[in-house]
Amino acid sequence: MDLIIRLLLNASVFLLVSRVVPGFEVASLWTALWAALIFGFVNALIRPILLAISLPLSILSLGLFTLVIDAAVMALTAWLVPGFDVHGFLAALIGWVLVSFGSMIVSSLLRDNGGKRK
Repeated sequence: MDLIIRLLLNASVFLLVSRVVPGFEVASLWTALWAALIFGFVNALIRPILLAISLPLSILSLGLFTLVIDAAVMALTAWLVPGFDVHGFLAALIGWVLVSFGSMIVSSLLRDNGGKRK
């Protein structure tokens, strides 16, 4: 049940970000649900691999290349989900930051503390 609530809240974060960031477009609630699900998988499975591969560039750029990886993760999510479009690097980067921050807030709200939800 917690997974479904988390998915719905993360989808609402995608919808909210699409209202705020120009170039970050989500067509519908179903699209937002798919985007939240795919973003979670891409962020958990593919992003660490990309970060490991690009470690030398990240070291040389003092970590700034990580922002390129983050924008690429959002662009990959947009490529995989029909109806979810990200137009440009800046929209992808700002969208990634806001969606990640929103997901962090959702996770902290749903954190389980001894069986009691906050």
